[in-house]
Amino acid sequence: MIDVIVVGGGPTGMMLAAELRLHGVHVVVLEREAEPTPVVRSLGLHVRSIEVMDQRGLLERFLEHGKQYPVSGGFFAAIDKPAPERLDTAHPYVLGIPQPVTERLLTERAVELGAEIRRSCELVGLSQDETGVTAELADGTRLRARHLVGCDGGRSTVRKLLGVGFPGEPTRVQALLGEMQVGVPQETVASVVVEVRKTEKWFGLGPMGGEGVYRVVVPADGVTEDRSAPTLDEVKKQLRAYAGTDFGVHSPRWISRFGDATRQAERYRVGRVLLAGDAAHVHPPVGGQGLNLGIQDAFNLGWKLAAELSGRAPEGLLDSYHAERHPVAADVLDNTRAQTLLMSADPNLQPMRRLLSELMDFEDVKRHLIEKLTGIGIRYDFGDGDGDGEGEGEGEGKEGGGGPGHELLGRRLRDVTLKRGRLYEQTHAGRGLLLDQTGRLSVSGWEDRVDHVVDSSDELAELDLPAALLRPDGYVAWVGGDQGGLLDALPKWFGAAVS
Repeated sequence: MIDVIVVGGGPTGMMLAAELRLHGVHVVVLEREAEPTPVVRSLGLHVRSIEVMDQRGLLERFLEHGKQYPVSGGFFAAIDKPAPERLDTAHPYVLGIPQPVTERLLTERAVELGAEIRRSCELVGLSQDETGVTAELADGTRLRARHLVGCDGGRSTVRKLLGVGFPGEPTRVQALLGEMQVGVPQETVASVVVEVRKTEKWFGLGPMGGEGVYRVVVPADGVTEDRSAPTLDEVKKQLRAYAGTDFGVHSPRWISRFGDATRQAERYRVGRVLLAGDAAHVHPPVGGQGLNLGIQDAFNLGWKLAAELSGRAPEGLLDSYHAERHPVAADVLDNTRAQTLLMSADPNLQPMRRLLSELMDFEDVKRHLIEKLTGIGIRYDFGDGDGDGEGEGEGEGKEGGGGPGHELLGRRLRDVTLKRGRLYEQTHAGRGLLLDQTGRLSVSGWEDRVDHVVDSSDELAELDLPAALLRPDGYVAWVGGDQGGLLDALPKWFGAAVS
């Protein structure tokens, strides 16, 4: 029997497969398409996803294929503001890297670790019982697994077969998106785009590098449910409607369409089947959050599902995936709704845009919005009732002896410099980690799941952390300095000790 079937071979599915393989889980990825898609819906990784890659020793691979851009306030609703003065991260940049490249690098990682990828495999049915899940493929093949995860996009077959509700708002406006060659000088393109974007924020042409290829975005003429790709003639027509010229576009690499539908699955888990990425949530692409949200879903789920399969998971650990990630996605849906309104050409909404622009001159407002977009403001509720999954709570730290009110409880810890290297260099294996400045603590009984790093540095001392217990995803589960408090926290996240 397979341990986990992952349905969908996009970035979310491949990230999950790699995370599961770190823990020796037998993973089979089923992908409907015969070849990877060339469509570039996402253009880069935000700060938290960059940190995730660093935590697993993958960042150098991504840096080789991407370009670093400073984080700026302009990422929120295209309101042009400078970057916050200081972000709480060692990686204060956006990594420009096309989605197909991200998918390829994650696929290579999953395969290196031993994941099995099966293409041209379409799921058409599933059923589950007390011992596992049966997946039925279009060719009549049946596969049996202990768990199945749907990472198969916004039109998820897994979600539909489960009967999970997907409430929200339907598409009201659509845009055409593609990569194609442009037949006029770059200076001409730039001057026209600047003028059109004064009123139409959903319009843009940007060079993709070499051979005159541009990424083109233009509002569509109405909304269609037709899943077929738009034609080049449609793109030309809409360019002329908004810019007065079609820029001589020709030779498209690909053309697609996207809308502003905003929906979220009511449940991320039904028995032995779970949902992640776009299968669990869809939203407008403003702020570039979609791919990042899916990768971080997988990062949250992987170690928990592996623990469940090993029999070491404490009660409720797998259910904490929904409890933690559902509020995060709900917050992304809210902020994309808000950004969509702020980017509207409706003159009645322009006063709201001008007002927010004024507010973003305040450093705290700008920082708050950027932390939302980049994912570094997230604070999970670890049971004290104060965390909210959106970076707003001020947690009491009651669970696990965490110490009252420590600001890092429930948050991820940024990469810090230690005397023996960097913190994230200690997290490549995907295990828990006790970061201990006291030298008095012990993880005896949990050594098979938790590493113990006794170290200190000036940078670490500034954080007021005598010791911190980090989950495999880097979030702080406990802060303190006494063994008793640590012994309360370890079973909560890592199960019973081994004598």
